[in-house]
Amino acid sequence: IRHGTLSLITNFEVATGQVIAPSLGPTRTEEDFTAHVAQTIDTDPEAVWVFLTDQLNMHQSETLVHLVAARCGVTDALGVKGKTGILHSLASRAAFLSDPTHRIQFVYVPKHTSWLNQVEIWLGILVRRVIRRGNFSSLDDLCAKILAFIDYFNRTAKPFRWTYAGRPLQV
Repeated sequence: IRHGTLSLITNFEVATGQVIAPSLGPTRTEEDFTAHVAQTIDTDPEAVWVFLTDQLNMHQSETLVHLVAARCGVTDALGVKGKTGILHSLASRAAFLSDPTHRIQFVYVPKHTSWLNQVEIWLGILVRRVIRRGNFSSLDDLCAKILAFIDYFNRTAKPFRWTYAGRPLQV
């Protein structure tokens, strides 16, 4: 019996191997992602933050640009979504969000390279150890089991060790 869906938005700190500030909720919208980023930044409001993400549209959204501009003290006009300025297009928003002079910066992995994004690797671990073949009586039960796994995982966390030596590309 399906009891609904739950969306997990989380961060993976590559230096420690820990899962940081997870957000669990019913949806995964640009507002949800922006709220998650704000919650993450609030854990250390004055720190320098570098978020490594894929190129999903919500990772380059108008609301995210507004958040970064506000938190970085950018007072320049941002323009109008779809028309002018920084908000004009996905590319212009991504360029603003990936500006290395900002205290909060986004780095976008190339398309089709999810193996570079370590949170994707961790999500695979979560699926294999908790979700696949899991039996959950409710969304609250699922949420509790995910949070319990994150707590367990963080107590024994270590950074991922890359073992792939690579091989030359065939051209």
